Amino acid sequence: MNVMKEKIICERCVYDNVNISKISFDEDGICNYCRQIEDMQAKYKTGTEEGEKIFSEIVDRIKQDGKGKPYDCVMGVSGGTDSSYLAYLAVEKYGLRPLAVHLDNTFNNAIATENIHKVLGALDIDLVTHVVATKEAEDIYRSFFKASVIDFDVFADIGVPQLLYKTAAKYGLKYQLEGHSYIAEGISPLGTMYADGRYLASVHGMFGSVPIKTFPNMSLSDFIKWTALYRIEKIRPLWYLKYSKEDAREFLQKRFNWVYYDGHHLENRTGAFHHSVLGPQKFGVDSRANSLSASVRSGKTTRQSALGELEQPPVIEEDLVDYMKKRMGFSDEEYDAIMSAPIKTWQDYPTNKKRFERLRPFFFFLLKLNLIPESFYIKYCFPFETD
Repeated sequence: MNVMKEKIICERCVYDNVNISKISFDEDGICNYCRQIEDMQAKYKTGTEEGEKIFSEIVDRIKQDGKGKPYDCVMGVSGGTDSSYLAYLAVEKYGLRPLAVHLDNTFNNAIATENIHKVLGALDIDLVTHVVATKEAEDIYRSFFKASVIDFDVFADIGVPQLLYKTAAKYGLKYQLEGHSYIAEGISPLGTMYADGRYLASVHGMFGSVPIKTFPNMSLSDFIKWTALYRIEKIRPLWYLKYSKEDAREFLQKRFNWVYYDGHHLENRTGAFHHSVLGPQKFGVDSRANSLSASVRSGKTTRQSALGELEQPPVIEEDLVDYMKKRMGFSDEEYDAIMSAPIKTWQDYPTNKKRFERLRPFFFFLLKLNLIPESFYIKYCFPFETD
């Protein structure tokens, strides 16, 4: 991060050239990430009748391919707003028969766990829960904290997709639904986060001590197998449909007695620690900029209000830091030493990044077949140079 250069803030959102990697501005002072959102809206017809029609055609295909099977798709659930509302949409609006999948890293917020059972129970959705051994989960998070990288939650970024792919393959399903909304959450800037299975294995191999036996890591060969051989598609319905996180939250509360836990990514304590403590305090990265920029773009809040909120530190759950110290096995002194240690990035450890780049033509082919997300192709398949 170059703090010496003059700070320029996008005229539309709250991204700036000091805290956001790979940012540029056009002659109107609009950043490339806002323009990327415009391109995605044009491509997916988000929130329009045409977008609804496109997704309805996808639903018809899912139903057709799912005939004679106990389920027609899989979907991840966390107890959060997006996945909970997606479960409702899938069953009650579109008549799908999803199998819900949850990766339990043993750090769940109790409220989120209750939300999962409230929503799935009311909708009669079956649930597969994979629980990672406690000591193993703690060791993986401890390893990434000791590695001094911002990518603290690679555990979820790799484990959840691998579990979804494996479950889909087990039941012969070709589709997995994902509750991400770029309108409500934005798209994480290039270079902010990185995740792949080799990265997780290499960091854990350097800093961990508990063998990985129950965590569902995803190798490059696994990823190619799921996408190219099994041809399992990742569908993001909220990229097509009109969606308001605030309206969805209100609906869930009334319909399912769902409870809001007061923040994005806070349904799990590792996510809460990552976004409210580690990112801002050690790396100077405030992930609220993503959702706040999205709110500004959609007119739900003013740019001035969003900038004012970013000037205030994130709210930290009471006793969260002490809880994470205990779970990761660090004394106060050890924790402080790591928090003040020199910053490293994924580029300091073995990853699959160069392999993704060499295989770019192959992944472009998979992209055209809708077998990999566009976000993966853009972020992982092109050379990355540090600012």
